[in-house]
Amino acid sequence: MSAGESKKAVLAALAANLGIAATKFIAWAFSGSASMLAEAVHSLADTSNQVLLLIGGKRAQRHADKAHPFGYGRERYVYAFVVAIILFTIGGVFSIYEAIEKLSNPHSISNAWLPILILVIAIILESLSQVAAIREANRERGDENWIQYIRHTKDPELSVVLLENSAALTGLVFAFLGVGLTVITGNGMWDAIGTLMIGILLVLVAVILGVETKSLLVGEGAKPSDLDAIVESINADPQVETLIHIKTLYLGPDELLVAAKVGFAPKTKLADVARAIDNLESRIRQDVPVARLIYIEPDVYHRPSKGNPSTESIVIRASD
Repeated sequence: MSAGESKKAVLAALAANLGIAATKFIAWAFSGSASMLAEAVHSLADTSNQVLLLIGGKRAQRHADKAHPFGYGRERYVYAFVVAIILFTIGGVFSIYEAIEKLSNPHSISNAWLPILILVIAIILESLSQVAAIREANRERGDENWIQYIRHTKDPELSVVLLENSAALTGLVFAFLGVGLTVITGNGMWDAIGTLMIGILLVLVAVILGVETKSLLVGEGAKPSDLDAIVESINADPQVETLIHIKTLYLGPDELLVAAKVGFAPKTKLADVARAIDNLESRIRQDVPVARLIYIEPDVYHRPSKGNPSTESIVIRASD
C-alpha cells in the first residue's frame, strides 16, 4: 500500500478525533464525568498520534544521503513506536489514575444528557473513521483475517489507526455504560469503573502497538508470498544454475531490499552474467514491485559429483 493511501486513513482519523476531543472536553466540563474526561484525553492523545504519523510519513520521504544511504523510510516505524508510548502514558496511565481517584471519591453526574449525546455522536464519527481505515486496509489484506493483517502488515500508519479506532469505539462503549449506569443507579462508582476499563484497554493496545512496531524497527524480511515470488523469479531464469543464498529486509513500508547470491555455470561469460543479472532484477521488480533495491552476487556453481553427497549444494526454491 502506498503512503498516500495510508495518509487518507490518517487524515480521516485526525479530523474525527479533533472534533470528538473538543466535544468530549465540553461534555466533561458540564457533567463532571470521569469517563468523559478519560475519553477526552484519549481522543486528544489519538489526535496527537495522527499528527505524529503524518510527520513521520513526511520525513520518511527524504532522499538518501551519505549519512543514510538507504534513505529514511524506517522513520515511519520510529514515529509509530512513539505513538505507542504516547497512547500508553497519556491515554492509558492518565485514565487509570483518574479512575482510582474517582473510586476513592465517587460522585454523581450533572447534565447527564450531554455526555450521553456526545458519546453517541462520537461513536458515529469513530465508526466513519474506522470504515475509511478498513476500506484502505482491504486493498492489501487479501485472505488474511484482521489479526494476521495487523501482525504481518508493514504499513505502521494503517495498523495504528485500525487499533486506535477499535480501542476508541470499545472505550466509548465503556464510557457509555459507565455514565448510563451512574445515571440509573445514582452511584458514581460505575463512572469510575468505566474510566478504569478505558485505561486498561488503552494500555493493552499500546503494548500491542509497541511489540509490533518494535519488530519492524529491528528489521523484518519479505512476506512469505513475496519471498516465494522472488525465489521463483530467480530459479526460472535459464542461465541460473542455483540460488545459493537470499536475504530480504524492509527499509520502509514501501521499499524492500533484496540481496542474493546466484550460481552460474563455470564457463559463463562475464557479459552473459551481467545480462542475466539485469534480467533477474527486472523480473523481480515486475513480480514484486515493492522490491526497490536489489543486489545480486554472481558465483560459480559446480554440479555435485555422482555418489558424493558431501559435495551437493542446497538449491533454494519457493516455500523453503
